[in-house]
Amino acid sequence: MEIKSDPVGGVRIGELLGGAIAAKRKKLGWTQAYLAERLRVDAETVSRFERGVTLPSLQRLFEISETLEISTGELLVGCSQRAMDQAAMLAARMQSLKPGDRDFVVNQFMLACDYLEAREAR
Repeated sequence: MEIKSDPVGGVRIGELLGGAIAAKRKKLGWTQAYLAERLRVDAETVSRFERGVTLPSLQRLFEISETLEISTGELLVGCSQRAMDQAAMLAARMQSLKPGDRDFVVNQFMLACDYLEAREAR
């Protein structure tokens, strides 16, 4: 599916989804060619998905998420600009941290928010 115009907070959803696919692929240490082989498509197709030039079909999105060993929801939430989705992504990421480390992350987050809000007020 060719993307014409699909802005989400100034960024196209295809670019966000493509970035999420690329990030997960790289985290697994896979090349585009290897992912393409596993999906039974050519490497250019994977490249077009990752650059946001085309969106995968719903069926292909399920195949991508299964191949990348991530839920489709995680892929989609990872590209969302909604605050609640981003908060859910952060919460999921913090699950593996020890309680003291989670407190540290929350404190750093609060400091960053305070700084950014003060900067915007100027």
